[in-house]
Amino acid sequence: MKKLFGVTTAMTTPFDSNGRVDVEAIKTMTNFLIEKGVHCLYPLGTTGEMMRLSVEERKLVAETVVATAAGRVVVYIQCGAMLQNEVIELVQHAEKIGADGVGVVTPVFFGLNNREMETFYETVAGSISKTFPLYLYNIPQCASNDIKPEVAQRLAQKCPNIVGIKYSFPDLDRTVDYLNINNGSFSVVLGPDFLFLQGLTMGCTGCVSGISSVYPEPFVGVYNAYKKGDIGEAERLQKIAIQYIRTLRGGSNMAYFKTAQEYRGLPGGHMRAPQLDLLDSEKEELIASLKEIGVY
Repeated sequence: MKKLFGVTTAMTTPFDSNGRVDVEAIKTMTNFLIEKGVHCLYPLGTTGEMMRLSVEERKLVAETVVATAAGRVVVYIQCGAMLQNEVIELVQHAEKIGADGVGVVTPVFFGLNNREMETFYETVAGSISKTFPLYLYNIPQCASNDIKPEVAQRLAQKCPNIVGIKYSFPDLDRTVDYLNINNGSFSVVLGPDFLFLQGLTMGCTGCVSGISSVYPEPFVGVYNAYKKGDIGEAERLQKIAIQYIRTLRGGSNMAYFKTAQEYRGLPGGHMRAPQLDLLDSEKEELIASLKEIGVY
């Protein structure tokens, strides 16, 4: 089973001026990211505006990324949804089309207790092959649900295909707890990409970075320098990555990502209502800030 590692790019979902999924733009973005050296692709997560797409649209995005990547990098499809039956439909679809694995965000908005959380993930994991890997995805600040370490431990023991977790809250104490699951064999990837290097030194296998959908270069550089043992270079590049993270608002509004992609000559596309594209004045301010960094 292929696991997530290195720079896993949380991809944006470009929409055309009529609000439709822009398939050609997705192909262009997929090729761009692979050419820049990212290690894994992760479409349809928070950065991909997951909850604003229909099941059929999500299948289309997944099929496009998998087909375009064509085995050149690891591709995991984020399949969390409001309804459990839709989650199952999406994870089964991801396996069918040849994705390398899936991520599944916790159920959102409505609070779950530990028994409900455990039953949910056990059911989803049981709906796909035992050799098709699944990452838990914990983003409690958005989902209003939290995967406790003891729940993740029980799931990892009961479900052989639950191989790791994407943890998108900057709590290093909790990260250590996840890293200790299954005697350290449980894969942990961090969502807060400003902690990428720190996570690597702790034993995380990588990060899932939304900012890398716009500026993959410093993140790829951090990982490559770290693997070579050049910590000084990794630290230098991490500081550059953090400048981009702050300028792009840390992923709190994908309109900043899409504007920056357009600035780089990429087909960022539009936002999906009720979120709106940036105003011209906001675009000008953002582009001026990116020019000040001026590295890529």
